[in-house]
Amino acid sequence: MTRTTAAALSCSGYEDDFARSHLPPPAQWPEFRFDLPELRYADRLNCVAELLDAAVARGGGARTAIVGADGNWTYAGLQARVDRIAHVLRADLGLASGNRVLLRGANNPMLAACLLAVLKAGCIAVPTMPLLRARELATIGAKARVDAVLCADGLRAEIDALAGPPAPVLFFGAAGGAHGADGARSLEALMARHDAPFAAADTAADDVCLISFTSGTTGVPKGTMHFHRDLLAICDCFPRHTLDTRADDIFIGTPPLAFTFGLGGLLLFPMRVGGATVLLEKLTPEALLAAIEKHRATICFTAPTFYRQMAPLAAKYDLASLSRTVSAGEALPLATREAWQKASGLRMIDGIGATELLHIFISAAGDQIRPGATGKPVPGYQACILDGDGAPVGPGVVGRLAVKGPTGCRYLDDARQSDYVLDGWNLTGDAYEMDADGYFYYRSRTDDMIISAGYNIAGAEVEEALLRHPAVLECGVIGRADVERGQLVEAHVVLKDGFGADPAMALALQEFVKQGIAPYKYPRSVKFTDKLPRTETGKLQRFKLRAS
Repeated sequence: MTRTTAAALSCSGYEDDFARSHLPPPAQWPEFRFDLPELRYADRLNCVAELLDAAVARGGGARTAIVGADGNWTYAGLQARVDRIAHVLRADLGLASGNRVLLRGANNPMLAACLLAVLKAGCIAVPTMPLLRARELATIGAKARVDAVLCADGLRAEIDALAGPPAPVLFFGAAGGAHGADGARSLEALMARHDAPFAAADTAADDVCLISFTSGTTGVPKGTMHFHRDLLAICDCFPRHTLDTRADDIFIGTPPLAFTFGLGGLLLFPMRVGGATVLLEKLTPEALLAAIEKHRATICFTAPTFYRQMAPLAAKYDLASLSRTVSAGEALPLATREAWQKASGLRMIDGIGATELLHIFISAAGDQIRPGATGKPVPGYQACILDGDGAPVGPGVVGRLAVKGPTGCRYLDDARQSDYVLDGWNLTGDAYEMDADGYFYYRSRTDDMIISAGYNIAGAEVEEALLRHPAVLECGVIGRADVERGQLVEAHVVLKDGFGADPAMALALQEFVKQGIAPYKYPRSVKFTDKLPRTETGKLQRFKLRAS
């Protein structure tokens, strides 16, 4: 079995056909490969039935599933909460299968239960990053045409700030739980009305269950659409063949569940093997190290920035339980790899993934690690380097990284689909080089995306936010190389007459951006200039800004 196209889709289990009707045209799909026996799934498949219900049915109900700040949930306890939420979605909110549910919350057990309940109920999850602002949430809600919102009470301000809620909203995690201040909109209050099991919705393996948004180089968000089988496929490739995950593993890390790096590493991967995950909010490097020691975590997922910051602190903590540490989200500098290994005694497992492919597809572990290289394609995936004409090139040539496997890019109603897929290959936007032994080495990004501390930041989006300030005439935003964060967001700003180019203005612009878009996107460096370099046709020459 190699290629799957829209024309070969199974009979959907959804009443609402929005997702299928907004998939890309079949000719623009990548090639999907299912060469490994474990990737050949049944046509009817609900991923939560496989990940959660099957674990309980096998006798694992008493095992710890999630460790949170307020205690531990067993698999049976998680299942009971998921079932209650699923009943709320279908009975109380009246959602139909195939409806979209926007999720907003930091990493905690209740957000995990909400996400799983959406999928089990036959709805489609639309997770959002906790730091997004109302304007960004409104754009996502409109593009995905969300039918309901489940939001952590502590993050309700931006939902409340929406001009008009895009759909019914329920809040969870308020002080007092089911008896919180806004009981009429309390998820826990509605959950208390249900105690019956919920039978997983009859869904097709190729029904869309997740729309995960990522910002492109234009700053316009792209929704990546993933099937029920995709969520199992990422569990059956990287963690199974590279990480060698086991039932006694305890997973921990920093990436948000709204980020597919976190969704896989901190929820799906543990559940696939019956392991446990530690979900904690607002982790600092010190707090992560302390949590590893306290909970005896065995596998850690975070970005190189955190490992750089943890290395000089590691000696203060007992990290003996830790056996595997995974770095992804940005390029891993060799100095960071060496510093972490010296501090922890562990060889870093580097990896590259993409929201479009859900998780890591090139990596290496143990004796297969080659410092400086990301690794080799994990079993289930293929990769090569393409030149500017789309032809494969051999070792020693820098070109476009191209990947194919059981997951791949399907944008939600977006013309940029044809930019990401070429002749069946997914083009990640990364420039790589392959050596004679088949190892892949990261060289740079092939687009203008800024990757800072593991976050993808579109320069054009920051420019738009800056241009809303009354003092800004024009601006250009680039990524500047930085030892600590990989790249810094740097803004080159031309001010209108009458405004002073001084530190106070720079600070004012930074604070203004933080109020308009997610704070992590703000320019940490602001440079004032009299004019921006442009072509004769008016196009901004970013390469000149980078060289300045």
